[in-house]
Amino acid sequence: MNLYAIRAIYLFELARTWRTLLQSIATPVISTSLYFVVFGSAIGASMTEVHGISYGAFIVPGLIMLAMLTESISNAAFGIYMPRYSGTIYEVLSAPISPFEIVVGYVGAAATKSMILGLVILLTARLFVSFEIAHPLWMVLLMALTAVTFSLFGFIVGIWADGWEKLQVVPALIVTPLAFLGGSFYSISMLPPVWQTITLFNPVVYLISAFRWSFYGVADVNVGLSVGMTLGFLALCLVIVSWMFRSGYRLKN
Repeated sequence: MNLYAIRAIYLFELARTWRTLLQSIATPVISTSLYFVVFGSAIGASMTEVHGISYGAFIVPGLIMLAMLTESISNAAFGIYMPRYSGTIYEVLSAPISPFEIVVGYVGAAATKSMILGLVILLTARLFVSFEIAHPLWMVLLMALTAVTFSLFGFIVGIWADGWEKLQVVPALIVTPLAFLGGSFYSISMLPPVWQTITLFNPVVYLISAFRWSFYGVADVNVGLSVGMTLGFLALCLVIVSWMFRSGYRLKN
């Protein structure tokens, strides 16, 4: 394995975060803080507890997942799209680097940025609500699994996109609505039975449910099933990325 190549791609992508710190970190944190003000303070003050948890604390895992999902996809998509747009992707492809090493460099950097953002939001949440983390190790592992999985998905989006507009289509029009409808601000047990069944077709439900379990020990869906669904999606993304490199789909033409 060419560790020097992975390190070069990884550090180059991380350096872009510090150059665009306002967009990469500050903007998502400010947006999440506004959610806490509106939902946690204004609306939460008039709501009863959910599963014995105050509403402000209940939405913390959902808000972290919402930010991490969108940022993982956006960071990874932009990271691979920019070399394609500028033409420097051909230098990367012609270098003595395997597709696996390229993916590890780009996806690893995007996942790291997403993890940093998630931890910053976690610390920010402490300023608004009080909460405990029942399973801190599982929380970190689930954050890492989510960051890697959706950074890999974002990598696919970055290769698929043939214009700047398409880079925003999946995060803005698909992932964000799914996150809002996936239990970020409520428990799916609060829905009518028919809608509970429909909601289970939303893959984001499993992410948020497992992550909330790591905080409070309660989940809408079995934790093992949630992790299994996430790992299945990760495996599907790996298959698609492998096909893209073998076929040269929008990489060599």
